[in-house]
Amino acid sequence: MVKPVRRIVAGEDEKGNAVIFSDGPVRDILTDPARPGYSEARVWVTDGTPAPYAGIKETTDRPYTIEPPTRGSVCRVITFPPEASYIGKVTEQDVQAYFKLAGSPSASTYSRSAPHPYMQKTRTLDFVLVLEGEITLVLDTAEVHLKRGDTVVQRGANHAWSNRSDKPARLVFSLHDGVWN
Repeated sequence: MVKPVRRIVAGEDEKGNAVIFSDGPVRDILTDPARPGYSEARVWVTDGTPAPYAGIKETTDRPYTIEPPTRGSVCRVITFPPEASYIGKVTEQDVQAYFKLAGSPSASTYSRSAPHPYMQKTRTLDFVLVLEGEITLVLDTAEVHLKRGDTVVQRGANHAWSNRSDKPARLVFSLHDGVWN
């Protein structure tokens, strides 16, 4: 059972008063059947920068994709279960099914010779914070072990997240549309 993510949306009403528009669990949740316990809670999406906020009370009704909209951003909380129970069983079809379900089939860089089956590459600038647990950032030629409170600035690199511990890891991701130079 994955712990719910509470989301509070605050803004100004028509009189200019700061108010709470909503307060409750995130309802836009994506799971991966091949990774029991994996969940992505999509918190908010923007369509551009600067991000409009007047009168906007909800944004997660847009189609789901890993990448944010053009010139936009997306914030999500992802829970990675310990991978010992599934890592040797995940097939290429499982990985492709997940990326298709996530609305980003072309983000997968799956290869039998890759360091992790869920390797991916997106045209995004990602800010990542480890909230709970431990996780390893897997790159083509390096790995970095991360603990609670650690942060990552991931700039369009081919990567995956590997939870080699015996407890779930929970991370916050803020992805921003980027440009390959």
